[in-house]
Amino acid sequence: MVQHKVLHGVGKLIYGRGSVHQTAERLRPRRGTNEGYAVYVIDHYFQGHALLERLGIEDRDLVFFEDFDVHEPTTEQVDRLRDAVFAERGLPAAVVGVGGGSAMDTAKALSLMLTNPGSSTQYQGLNLIQTPGVFHLGVPTIAGTGAECSTTAVLTGPVKKLGLKCEWTVFDELILDPELCATVPKNQWFYTGMDTYIHCIESETGIHNNAFSKAYGEESLKLCREVFLGPGAGQSLDNDDKLVVASLFGGLSLTYSEVGVCHALSYGLSKVLGYRHGYANCIAFNHLEDYYGPAVGEFRRMVERFHIDLPQGLSKGWSDAEIDAMVEVSWNLPHMWIHALGHDWQERIDRAALTALFHRL
Repeated sequence: MVQHKVLHGVGKLIYGRGSVHQTAERLRPRRGTNEGYAVYVIDHYFQGHALLERLGIEDRDLVFFEDFDVHEPTTEQVDRLRDAVFAERGLPAAVVGVGGGSAMDTAKALSLMLTNPGSSTQYQGLNLIQTPGVFHLGVPTIAGTGAECSTTAVLTGPVKKLGLKCEWTVFDELILDPELCATVPKNQWFYTGMDTYIHCIESETGIHNNAFSKAYGEESLKLCREVFLGPGAGQSLDNDDKLVVASLFGGLSLTYSEVGVCHALSYGLSKVLGYRHGYANCIAFNHLEDYYGPAVGEFRRMVERFHIDLPQGLSKGWSDAEIDAMVEVSWNLPHMWIHALGHDWQERIDRAALTALFHRL
């Protein structure tokens, strides 16, 4: 049997310092479609910020400032935004996401839910979306999540944390302006940067790794090592140039491969305890040396280099019920376990072993 992959990428990419000024121009051709207005999903951090003046927002547009500090994107949130859009007016010409990975995923999901009926909970999974969404443009303001280029919009629902994944999820256009990353706090910069690093390590160490994903992953890892361990390591505009590209390439590497054990654990931490994704990844990866070998040691050197206070012994404060709930979330991600351990993954790990992994943290 011939093995092949259908690769879906961002339709058009605008990259470079100051490129956010291109937002209005990128939207102009779209304003003659549907009802002609744009919907902006913007991280609430930018409410009243000077950035708003560069986003091409017009009086007829709808702007939603969303607070992602408390929780990552949810199905309820996306459904609420969709309902609010239709309560105001008809189908928009475009959806624009501005912010970190949470804003990116919310904008991608909203685009799809504007053209597909029912709740977004119905579409958590692979290729469940039936109709392409409206045109959507991403303007990431932090580097690392890979959400800007992935074919998945990860949402937490009442039952599970799982993405809306299909060929239409990926952004139609993307503006990558490294200058937008300049104000990111150090810890957040580190955790999201490590998300990219972990994407690449997990992508290359599983059975779905291939020449295409490997090429992107290797270049992303090279850039990550320059940013976090090189002679000029640290937050700077030059390193932001590198990190936005590393994030893009890391996101493409995982898109054309898969993630593994660390992300499976991370999803459990996020769903049950509300941990932010990058932080949860770091908590888990720090204890997975038997799966990821020297990469964990390299990760620890990065932690030490930037004096990141990564807590230990967290599981001592978790109840058995919480750990059991995390195990169930993680266990029900077979695509990650297959990639990490093979198609016989259930013979190589069981719920008791997974419980033991959570007790390490």
